Amino acid sequence: MTEPQRTTTAENPASASGKTRRNGKPARQDHVPGEMSHRQILQALTGLLAALFTAMLSTTIVANALPTIMADLDGTQTDFAWVVTAALLANAVSTPIWGKLADLFSKKLLVQLSIIVFVIGSVIAGLADNMTVLLTARVVQGLGMGGLTALVQAVIGSIIPPRERGRYSGYMGAVMAVATAGGPLLGGFIVDSPLGWRWTFFLCVPLAVVALFLLQITLRLPHTRRRVSIDWLGSILLTAGVSLLLIWVSFAGKPGYYEWMSWQTAAMVGGAVVLLALLVLVESKVREPIIPLKIIRQRTTALSIVASVAVGIAMFGSTTFLGQYFQIARGFSPTEAGLLMLPMIAGNLAGSVGSGQLISRFGKWKRFLIAGTIMVIAGAGLAGTMDHETDMLLVSVYIFVLGLGMGLLMQNLVLAVQNTVRVSEVGSASASIAFFRTVGGAVGVSVLGAVMSSSVSSRAADGLRAANIPVSDGGAGDSLDIGSMPAAVQGIFRAAYGDATATIFQIAAVISVVALIAVLLIKEQVLRRTLDITPASTPKAQPNPDLTGGSESLGAGTKPGVPTGSGPRSTAS
Repeated sequence: MTEPQRTTTAENPASASGKTRRNGKPARQDHVPGEMSHRQILQALTGLLAALFTAMLSTTIVANALPTIMADLDGTQTDFAWVVTAALLANAVSTPIWGKLADLFSKKLLVQLSIIVFVIGSVIAGLADNMTVLLTARVVQGLGMGGLTALVQAVIGSIIPPRERGRYSGYMGAVMAVATAGGPLLGGFIVDSPLGWRWTFFLCVPLAVVALFLLQITLRLPHTRRRVSIDWLGSILLTAGVSLLLIWVSFAGKPGYYEWMSWQTAAMVGGAVVLLALLVLVESKVREPIIPLKIIRQRTTALSIVASVAVGIAMFGSTTFLGQYFQIARGFSPTEAGLLMLPMIAGNLAGSVGSGQLISRFGKWKRFLIAGTIMVIAGAGLAGTMDHETDMLLVSVYIFVLGLGMGLLMQNLVLAVQNTVRVSEVGSASASIAFFRTVGGAVGVSVLGAVMSSSVSSRAADGLRAANIPVSDGGAGDSLDIGSMPAAVQGIFRAAYGDATATIFQIAAVISVVALIAVLLIKEQVLRRTLDITPASTPKAQPNPDLTGGSESLGAGTKPGVPTGSGPRSTAS
């Protein structure tokens, strides 16, 4: 691969070099002085993408194993939701912490540490013999995933200018799509093989060793030590407030727990509101806030956060139950369920890679966010018409549209925010978006899981009564061990799960409308070609002839290949 030709200005490279395309338009700029070359960026991304692949594969490989795991460990529908929610919650509350650490310490070391944490959680999960141990292991896995979620985006944001970031986000999208597609397939094969479901967790260990080795030899980032201040109080308030809300949502209205309107509800919701209010107060006072209010108050960031929460609810909340739908409602094996997820993965891949290339070429991104939210609404709405007898070809079309919309949205929301902040704040900004998206996902899984459980119990009870089969006072229950039931009862429960899944997607479609409104209100800014915010990178700025010496507004004496910002924060990588 040949290295792109260097140019001397950020805003008008063609005028500096004198080169034009045959159609008379300026030649595309691929690199500017003071920044890493295309070849250097690809080398740096090798280890990062390997780490991301390991984590993504280790997460998706479990998706089709969950019904089998629940049956083996005597789990319920509530346990099913919490196996997902526990990891998402730990991911969410740790993402801002990792993001802040990325602005203060070595990003390379933090990425390696997050991989190690994830591997430890995976080993514990593989050895679990009850739901308590499994949920604990999922929390540890989530902590590691929080690091990778924040750090991969932070590293990319610190070495690649926003205008060029789309093409590399396409590479990341391709890796994620392969891991997402291969995970359910591989997981289904392992579950159906003599190895058993435990190896869906163990498999990530050798892959993680390879990722750590590649990171050590390929990732080279400059780093300058400085005085740091970690907002531990903010971290505790954040974790406690979000956790209390999710615990309340997960058990409210369930038989044997408490009603929606009860003193327990008042205590939990009131306590969560107080904790989150204290969080805002603390974040406005501390020197290094875990959630930087000055960043999230910006219009683009604030609206992107609203969209991310809504998309997170729709994405995690709806797709979490697809594997369950294929296996329980439709009776497919884990391997077959993995194959049936391919249309969604194909849509996701096409959306992320295609939009990344087009955004890098034209510098416009809002149109892709609008198209993505419309497709998510359409895909979820169509999936909301499914039941236990829907033609599988139609199901494939519905989830393809949903996946295409998600591919257009996920990375581009982060890109829009990164374009508005300094390189020294990329870690916190990226982590903030990832945090709110994951919180939305955790809330979505908890809320929609509770809806799913209630709907299944109600539909199954009605079906049993119609078949003159006695129903206990506690309802029909929400056991996932369908195979142990009599044949007549199996049919009733499969129909209940299939029909209840439609309700999940209908709710997801309605919530996605909020994302569309937020995206429409975002004011588009053309992606800058410079790594950091400079006068030359604003949309109306003219090329500065003083920059032809190659400093690219990065300051006198700046060495090529070393990205910098301004002030003491800019040297932390």
